[in-house]
Amino acid sequence: MATLKLEIVTPEEKIYSEDVDMVTLPGAEGELGVYPKHVPVLTTLKPGELRVVKDGRETAMAVGEGFVEIKADGVSVLTDMALEPEKIDIAAAEKAVERAQAAMKEDHTAEEVAAIQASLQKALAQLHVKRRRHG
Repeated sequence: MATLKLEIVTPEEKIYSEDVDMVTLPGAEGELGVYPKHVPVLTTLKPGELRVVKDGRETAMAVGEGFVEIKADGVSVLTDMALEPEKIDIAAAEKAVERAQAAMKEDHTAEEVAAIQASLQKALAQLHVKRRRHG
């Protein structure tokens, strides 16, 4: 069976680089499922859950904002955050949600509001992945 080369890179490091059967991404237009021989696509990534199917097993990670390049034989993800469930600190993510929600009640410029919303979405993505995968 054909596979895809999935690479996930953050500014700090290459998080993941393996051949996989399928990947599901949180794209700007909604969830995007990618199988081998997919048509080429360049799109944006939004904070959420990225799921990988490899050898019949599904794993997930929380991802932040970024870009996705899809080719027939591979998927490249450039993101500001990619965390596997075991690396997610649930208490820290809950505190980040509280801070962002409190900050939203104050007056801010449009740019500040966008930054606060982005940090809130990343924290919520971490909580979703952690709670869904590890009860």
